[in-house]
Amino acid sequence: MSRKSKEEIAEIYKQTQDHICKELELADGSGLFKEDLWERTAGGGGRTRIFEGGQIIAKGGVAFSAVHGPTPDKILKKLKLETADFFATGVSIVIHPKNPLVPIIHMNIRYFEMDNGTHWFGGGIDLTPHYIVPEDARYFHREIKKVCDQYNAEYYPKFKNWADEYFYIKHRDETRGVGGIFYDRLKAGSDGEFENILQFSLSLGRLFPIVYSYLMKKNHPLPYGKKELAWQGLRRGRYVEFNLVWDAGTKFGLDTNGRTESILMSMPPEACWEYMHKETPGSEEEFTLKHLKKGIDWLSFNP
Repeated sequence: MSRKSKEEIAEIYKQTQDHICKELELADGSGLFKEDLWERTAGGGGRTRIFEGGQIIAKGGVAFSAVHGPTPDKILKKLKLETADFFATGVSIVIHPKNPLVPIIHMNIRYFEMDNGTHWFGGGIDLTPHYIVPEDARYFHREIKKVCDQYNAEYYPKFKNWADEYFYIKHRDETRGVGGIFYDRLKAGSDGEFENILQFSLSLGRLFPIVYSYLMKKNHPLPYGKKELAWQGLRRGRYVEFNLVWDAGTKFGLDTNGRTESILMSMPPEACWEYMHKETPGSEEEFTLKHLKKGIDWLSFNP
């Protein structure tokens, strides 16, 4: 089995973008994606698709990119790499729903290669509910584990813990949501292992519209009011804080002179900050905040 080329991987990721966009349009039932093709001055480009006119999705982005060129010194020093040109391709997704009872979701699958032979895969999928619903968290983690177990029994526990550490808002002492999985610099020692990791990333891409369509259908019909919308605004604010302060993907994109509009497509349509906000004791908001913690076994979570 020969190893797929970087160009072949990029083409496969483009097809993954097509599949996810089609499925999300069907699940929403009203909105459509608007495509924006762009080129990177230093090399490569991509196509960013933004969701508009949805009845369930307030703002959604599914971005594909394949960029290349000299690796910036900042990246070389940060990742302790030798000087060489790079190639990076992947699909990145963030969906912000209208109904506060539908969670925010994020997924990213990516491949990085250098002319000197250095290469690795990265990615993950995580859920950020405005309100933690135990059965939704269990469902989400159960479906992710099924995919992980098809490829390596060690993936889920290892990558779940990695997500807990990665999606952590240090200055707030809380996780961004209920986590999921996260992995980076996953290298292959053989062509067979390379194909296995690639197929793992593609399986996550296929899983994305399945789990999110389920959560959209289940939770969108639920009623909500001003209280829930206010809380949604605050939780979106936390999402912004993480992405701008801690997210490695945002920093990588900006450090490699990526396209700012596409890098920041993950931002919600609106967000709020309230000085010294206090949750009502015993409320659903307080329950959520108490469980934005590392190390929770969401597969068996039943408070």
